[in-house]
Amino acid sequence: MVVAERRLIVTGPSGDTEVPVRLFQPENDEGMWICRYEIDWPSEKRSYFAGGADSFQALILALQMIGAEIYVSAYHKAGSLKWAERYRGYGFPVGGSLRDLLIGDDTNL
Repeated sequence: MVVAERRLIVTGPSGDTEVPVRLFQPENDEGMWICRYEIDWPSEKRSYFAGGADSFQALILALQMIGAEIYVSAYHKAGSLKWAERYRGYGFPVGGSLRDLLIGDDTNL
């Protein structure tokens, strides 16, 4: 079950393309908790999950994995990705080793 969705925007030569990001409800998978997520990039749909000792840890790790994928994407590097406003950030946390990549309001997360 999708519990949260955010729509990012990639701006390209032919206009804007929505990039839906979906977060699914954490679920118990044989004693380990997992939280699935999807990012529908213009070039491909990516589906992954984060695992944790409990549902909170799985959820937090999934949010950080989403943030990591966004911040290392070619779209971010090219400056063509935005959420509400360009260069204001995307509203996802990242792990400590990627904090130097954060922009805009994300630097306060």
